[in-house]
Amino acid sequence: MLATKFLRPARAVYFRGFMSAASSKEAFLEPLESHPGITCLSLNRPQSKNAISTTLLKELRESLDTVHFDKSVRVLILRSTTPGSFCAGADLIERRTMSQLQVSKFLADLRGALGKLESLPMPTIAAIDGPALGGGLELSLACDLRIAGHGVTKIGLPETALGIIPGAGGTQRATRLLGPAKAKDLIFTARMLSAPEALEWGLVDYVSAPEATAFDRAVELAAQIVKNAPLALRAAKQSISRSEDLALEAGLDFERASYETLLSSSDRMEALVAFKEKRRPVFKGE
Repeated sequence: MLATKFLRPARAVYFRGFMSAASSKEAFLEPLESHPGITCLSLNRPQSKNAISTTLLKELRESLDTVHFDKSVRVLILRSTTPGSFCAGADLIERRTMSQLQVSKFLADLRGALGKLESLPMPTIAAIDGPALGGGLELSLACDLRIAGHGVTKIGLPETALGIIPGAGGTQRATRLLGPAKAKDLIFTARMLSAPEALEWGLVDYVSAPEATAFDRAVELAAQIVKNAPLALRAAKQSISRSEDLALEAGLDFERASYETLLSSSDRMEALVAFKEKRRPVFKGE
């Protein structure tokens, strides 16, 4: 309850910034003014529940290219500007007007965008405040952590009911997250999970309290993360991500190399001094 009361003013500040900054864009970056170091990557197609159009995809890719090199961003939250929404998947209305060549390019660009999202150096959180279907769920799977709003009832990969399969990493990332059996169950049945069910399955990491949104909970979690050393967060993310590709001994070598690069950092020295002085360290990402 304390977290919810604390976050409501922050959410109001964010919406003021959004209205004045980029309301005409379908995807854009917006720093959270009340929480330095936290930036939102916002999806903004309210009329279509953020279905992924060619324009949204283009602006999403541009935003990801920008934020990748922005060292002031310590945590990125992927969210919808529209309450009760996240991403309904590909824009099937637009898809019907596209040639096979255009569809192939769209899928390649979507794959590239999700790869960019997954490989961002800073921690990423998906705030799922509404349906996350098909490509929408695949978008969230490319984030490090996922939070669902308490009342969300449609989280799934329904492609087999439409005569196709997940085409933006769903068969691969869901399998790595859930294991083969659960991923097959989810995809074979095209079932829709509620937020509590998705938490039980391990598809999301948190469910917001009934009186809060997924975005509220995401800001709360990001605030816990952002107080830690930026270089350490990036090194930890890289080391964990590489663990899937490396044998254990090679992974341990990579972890050790990542660890040693931090020992001479200014942030490491600051942490030792702060510990001695019994105060909170002030990290600068140096």
